[in-house]
Amino acid sequence: MGPRPPDREPGVRMSDKKRRRSPRVSGEESDRPKVNPRRVAFDAISAVTADNAYANLVLPRMLAETDNTGRDAALATELTYGTLRSLGTLEAILAAASGRDVRQLQQDLVDALCLGAYQLLYMRIPPHAAVATTVSLVKAAVSPRVSGLANAVLRKVAAKDLEEWTTELATGDRLHDLSLRYAHPQWISAEFEAVVGPDELPPALAADNVAPPVHLCAKPGRITKGDLSRETRGGEHGQWSPYAVYLPSGDPGRIRAVATGLAHVQDEGSQLVAVQLAETPLEGADTAWIDLCAGPGGKTGLLGALAAQRDATLDAVEIQPHRAELVSKAARGLPVTVHTGDGRTFGKANSADRVLVDAPCSGLGALRRRPEARWRKQRSDIDDLVPLQRELLASGLRLARPGGIVAYVTCSPVIAETEEVVESVLKAGGAELVRPEWLHKKVPGSARGDFAQLWPHRHGTDAMFLALLRKTGNR
Repeated sequence: MGPRPPDREPGVRMSDKKRRRSPRVSGEESDRPKVNPRRVAFDAISAVTADNAYANLVLPRMLAETDNTGRDAALATELTYGTLRSLGTLEAILAAASGRDVRQLQQDLVDALCLGAYQLLYMRIPPHAAVATTVSLVKAAVSPRVSGLANAVLRKVAAKDLEEWTTELATGDRLHDLSLRYAHPQWISAEFEAVVGPDELPPALAADNVAPPVHLCAKPGRITKGDLSRETRGGEHGQWSPYAVYLPSGDPGRIRAVATGLAHVQDEGSQLVAVQLAETPLEGADTAWIDLCAGPGGKTGLLGALAAQRDATLDAVEIQPHRAELVSKAARGLPVTVHTGDGRTFGKANSADRVLVDAPCSGLGALRRRPEARWRKQRSDIDDLVPLQRELLASGLRLARPGGIVAYVTCSPVIAETEEVVESVLKAGGAELVRPEWLHKKVPGSARGDFAQLWPHRHGTDAMFLALLRKTGNR
């Protein structure tokens, strides 16, 4: 199930009709009143569906350019993120309510209908208000000719609540019905179930639909967690990481410690896997560290700060020049050398004491932070990534000295890009698994055999996977 079948790629419209965006969104000066947050949400959703934009990038700009702040900004954000997270379920309900395949409707009308249906089914907005405001939006932003259709369809949607709709559309196939209820493509639900099992699947899916707080990382040696918490005026100490602070609200870029590089935005799970690499016991030298896939630099910043406390140095490798620039910014003032290059061919064999391989992955562990991502991903994306993941992990072991530690990390729990990648590389010999004991003891429920696996519904973090390997030969 999903809103974008194979014959309709993400962002491809069913009509050549141009979107009529609010003139204020374009960035031009205007004497018009402040733009309604529903219109901002519609424009953001349209940018995602038609232009393959990312909501977390386009929405803040649109909010700033339309003078939406406070409650209006919060409403626009909830409408945008919530609608995008729920697209598959919303389109299925709209198809049932309209009696037609929504793929045959022009895309901007579908965007508006999804926005209206989200208000009716997921929010406490009175039905008459949700219908009326959406019909007005259709008249202004799509076409007056289809406003009657929008009114009729939304009134049918409003006749039932979400529970009634998902019950009506249920097929009796458990995975299909759960995927519909929790707005996930069925293949993703199947991948999650293969790890957590059927009983834990519903809360795992539900957690992806809850907007997470912003997590900050206090760079060790630069600012304490307590000082960062006080600076955020109400920020709570993280539950697991010794450096995490939960930001209660507001723009993290406005916090002095973040603006000056003493702290940075980083999910607590991402912090934990980096700290585990640094905390793993190691015999012999411990001065040369490598971050083999460093962009955008969160783990580099944390590891660089830890390296500075131990008189170690960190080489950070990133293949994309613009991401390498972000790494340089994150590591400013730390004993970090940033290299723009390919981690598969970087460096000298047997030269590193600790190596982080934060491999490119499907990102299915961070769906709660990327509302549109679940509908853009395909199972084939994982198959395309696996060879690269194997090559990068093999390169990490090549770079590690005998006795050195390699951490293989993905922001995905999927078996094919986690356990199977590690097992395939281990078969080549020259390395052994090391249990991440520090993390297992620190975070209950994080053990996944000899690996570590974090989850939004268990730990409030992204679904980070970690495998530790110790090099045993000269491969």
